[in-house]
Amino acid sequence: MKLHELRPDEGATKKRKRVGRGISAGQGKTAGRGTKGQGARAGGGKGPYFEGGQLPLVRRLPFKRGFTNIFRVEYQEVNLNDLARVFEADAEVTPETLAARGLIRKATDPVVILGRGELGIPLKVSAHRFSKSAEEKITAAGGSVVTLELDITGARATVKKLRKEQLAALRGESAVD
Repeated sequence: MKLHELRPDEGATKKRKRVGRGISAGQGKTAGRGTKGQGARAGGGKGPYFEGGQLPLVRRLPFKRGFTNIFRVEYQEVNLNDLARVFEADAEVTPETLAARGLIRKATDPVVILGRGELGIPLKVSAHRFSKSAEEKITAAGGSVVTLELDITGARATVKKLRKEQLAALRGESAVD
Protein backbone atom coordinates (compact mmCIF):
# COMPACT_ATOMS: atom_id res chain seq x y z
CA MET A 1 0.00 0.00 0.00
CA LYS A 2 1.25 3.41 -0.90
CA LEU A 3 0.44 6.87 0.51
CA HIS A 4 -1.70 7.84 -2.49
CA GLU A 5 -3.80 4.68 -2.05
CA LEU A 6 -4.97 5.59 1.48
CA ARG A 7 -8.69 6.25 1.79
CA PRO A 8 -10.95 6.70 4.85
CA ASP A 9 -13.37 3.87 5.65
CA GLU A 10 -16.70 3.79 3.87
CA GLY A 11 -19.17 6.09 5.72
CA ALA A 12 -16.44 7.67 7.86
CA THR A 13 -16.61 10.99 6.03
CA LYS A 14 -19.67 13.03 5.14
CA LYS A 15 -20.06 16.11 2.98
CA ARG A 16 -20.97 19.23 4.92
CA LYS A 17 -24.48 20.62 4.43
CA ARG A 18 -24.41 23.71 2.24
CA VAL A 19 -27.51 25.67 3.26
CA GLY A 20 -29.15 28.46 1.31
CA ARG A 21 -28.16 27.16 -2.13
CA GLY A 22 -31.58 26.88 -3.82
CA ILE A 23 -34.89 25.09 -3.16
CA SER A 24 -33.85 21.78 -4.72
CA ALA A 25 -31.16 21.34 -2.06
CA GLY A 26 -33.81 21.03 0.69
CA GLN A 27 -32.25 23.81 2.79
CA GLY A 28 -32.84 26.70 0.41
CA LYS A 29 -34.47 30.12 0.77
CA THR A 30 -34.39 30.70 4.57
CA ALA A 31 -31.71 28.01 5.10
CA GLY A 32 -33.38 26.50 8.16
CA ARG A 33 -33.39 29.82 10.05
CA GLY A 34 -37.13 30.52 9.75
CA THR A 35 -38.43 33.89 8.61
CA LYS A 36 -37.38 37.17 10.20
CA GLY A 37 -36.25 37.77 13.75
CA GLN A 38 -32.92 37.83 15.49
CA GLY A 39 -32.02 34.25 14.66
CA ALA A 40 -32.57 34.81 10.96
CA ARG A 41 -30.03 37.61 10.70
CA ALA A 42 -26.32 37.28 10.09
CA GLY A 43 -24.53 37.23 13.45
CA GLY A 44 -27.93 36.89 15.10
CA GLY A 45 -28.66 35.10 18.34
CA LYS A 46 -27.26 35.62 21.80
CA GLY A 47 -24.40 34.13 23.76
CA PRO A 48 -24.06 30.51 24.80
CA TYR A 49 -26.07 30.90 28.01
CA PHE A 50 -28.76 33.44 27.14
CA GLU A 51 -32.12 32.40 28.62
CA GLY A 52 -34.52 34.91 27.10
CA GLY A 53 -33.66 37.68 29.54
CA GLN A 54 -34.06 35.47 32.61
CA LEU A 55 -30.99 35.46 34.84
CA PRO A 56 -28.93 32.62 33.37
CA LEU A 57 -28.24 29.48 35.37
CA VAL A 58 -24.50 30.13 35.38
CA ARG A 59 -25.10 33.49 37.04
CA ARG A 60 -27.63 32.08 39.48
CA LEU A 61 -25.10 29.50 40.63
CA PRO A 62 -21.88 31.48 41.10
CA PHE A 63 -19.81 28.40 41.90
CA LYS A 64 -20.40 27.08 38.38
CA ARG A 65 -18.13 29.71 36.83
CA GLY A 66 -16.23 30.85 39.90
CA PHE A 67 -17.03 33.18 42.77
CA THR A 68 -14.78 35.53 44.72
CA ASN A 69 -15.80 36.23 48.29
CA ILE A 70 -14.72 39.81 48.99
CA PHE A 71 -14.91 39.18 52.75
CA ARG A 72 -12.46 36.25 52.69
CA VAL A 73 -9.62 36.54 55.20
CA GLU A 74 -6.41 34.77 54.14
CA TYR A 75 -4.49 33.60 57.20
CA GLN A 76 -0.78 32.73 57.26
CA GLU A 77 -0.49 29.33 58.93
CA VAL A 78 2.13 28.46 61.55
CA ASN A 79 2.26 25.08 63.31
CA LEU A 80 3.45 24.42 66.87
CA ASN A 81 6.36 22.22 65.71
CA ASP A 82 7.68 25.27 63.79
CA LEU A 83 7.46 27.43 66.92
CA ALA A 84 9.29 24.77 68.99
CA ARG A 85 12.02 24.54 66.34
CA VAL A 86 12.65 28.30 66.00
CA PHE A 87 11.99 29.88 69.43
CA GLU A 88 13.63 29.43 72.85
CA ALA A 89 11.75 29.07 76.15
CA ASP A 90 9.78 32.12 77.41
CA ALA A 91 10.15 33.94 74.07
CA GLU A 92 7.62 36.50 72.79
CA VAL A 93 5.98 35.20 69.59
CA THR A 94 4.31 37.96 67.53
CA PRO A 95 3.66 38.37 63.80
CA GLU A 96 6.76 40.60 63.66
CA THR A 97 9.04 37.99 65.25
CA LEU A 98 7.52 35.24 63.06
CA ALA A 99 8.28 37.30 59.93
CA ALA A 100 11.82 38.03 61.17
CA ARG A 101 12.47 34.28 61.65
CA GLY A 102 11.01 33.46 58.19
CA LEU A 103 7.95 31.50 59.35
CA ILE A 104 5.52 33.92 57.63
CA ARG A 105 5.89 36.29 54.68
CA LYS A 106 4.27 39.51 55.92
CA ALA A 107 3.87 40.69 59.50
CA THR A 108 0.88 42.83 58.44
CA ASP A 109 -1.26 39.88 57.27
CA PRO A 110 -3.36 37.83 59.75
CA VAL A 111 -1.70 34.80 61.41
CA VAL A 112 -3.30 31.55 62.60
CA ILE A 113 -1.52 29.13 64.95
CA LEU A 114 -2.34 25.47 64.24
CA GLY A 115 -1.82 22.51 66.57
CA ARG A 116 0.41 20.15 64.54
CA GLY A 117 3.37 18.92 66.57
CA GLU A 118 4.26 19.15 70.24
CA LEU A 119 5.41 22.15 72.27
CA GLY A 120 7.67 21.40 75.22
CA ILE A 121 8.62 24.99 76.10
CA PRO A 122 6.53 27.88 77.46
CA LEU A 123 5.94 30.68 74.94
CA LYS A 124 3.98 33.96 74.97
CA VAL A 125 2.14 33.67 71.63
CA SER A 126 0.21 36.55 70.02
CA ALA A 127 -1.77 35.83 66.83
CA HIS A 128 -5.07 36.68 65.14
CA ARG A 129 -6.50 33.17 65.52
CA PHE A 130 -5.70 29.87 67.27
CA SER A 131 -6.99 26.35 66.70
CA LYS A 132 -8.40 24.71 69.85
CA SER A 133 -5.65 22.10 69.97
CA ALA A 134 -2.93 24.76 69.56
CA GLU A 135 -4.38 26.85 72.38
CA GLU A 136 -4.58 23.80 74.67
CA LYS A 137 -1.01 22.69 73.90
CA ILE A 138 0.45 26.19 74.45
CA THR A 139 -1.26 26.62 77.84
CA ALA A 140 -0.37 23.02 78.82
CA ALA A 141 3.30 23.81 78.14
CA GLY A 142 3.04 26.78 80.54
CA GLY A 143 2.75 29.48 77.89
CA SER A 144 0.14 32.16 77.27
CA VAL A 145 -2.14 32.99 74.33
CA VAL A 146 -3.11 36.51 73.19
CA THR A 147 -5.66 36.92 70.39
CA LEU A 148 -4.97 40.03 68.26
CA GLU A 149 -7.70 42.16 66.66
CA LEU A 150 -8.18 41.87 62.89
CA ASP A 151 -7.57 45.17 61.10
CA ILE A 152 -10.72 46.09 59.12
CA THR A 153 -9.61 47.37 55.72
CA GLY A 154 -10.39 47.03 52.03
CA ALA A 155 -13.67 45.45 50.97
CA ARG A 156 -14.81 44.71 54.52
CA ALA A 157 -14.59 48.39 55.48
CA THR A 158 -16.00 49.63 52.15
CA VAL A 159 -19.02 47.34 51.97
CA LYS A 160 -19.93 47.92 55.59
CA LYS A 161 -19.80 51.65 54.80
CA LEU A 162 -18.32 52.54 58.14
CA ARG A 163 -17.72 56.19 58.82
CA LYS A 164 -14.14 57.38 59.33
CA GLU A 165 -14.79 57.85 63.04
CA GLN A 166 -16.05 54.27 63.41
CA LEU A 167 -13.07 52.88 61.48
CA ALA A 168 -10.67 54.92 63.59
CA ALA A 169 -12.33 53.68 66.79
CA LEU A 170 -12.04 50.07 65.61
CA ARG A 171 -8.36 50.55 64.82
CA GLY A 172 -7.73 52.42 68.10
CA GLU A 173 -6.71 55.66 66.39
CA SER A 174 -7.98 59.21 66.62
CA ALA A 175 -9.97 60.43 63.62
CA VAL A 176 -7.97 63.26 62.02
CA ASP A 177 -9.20 64.99 58.85
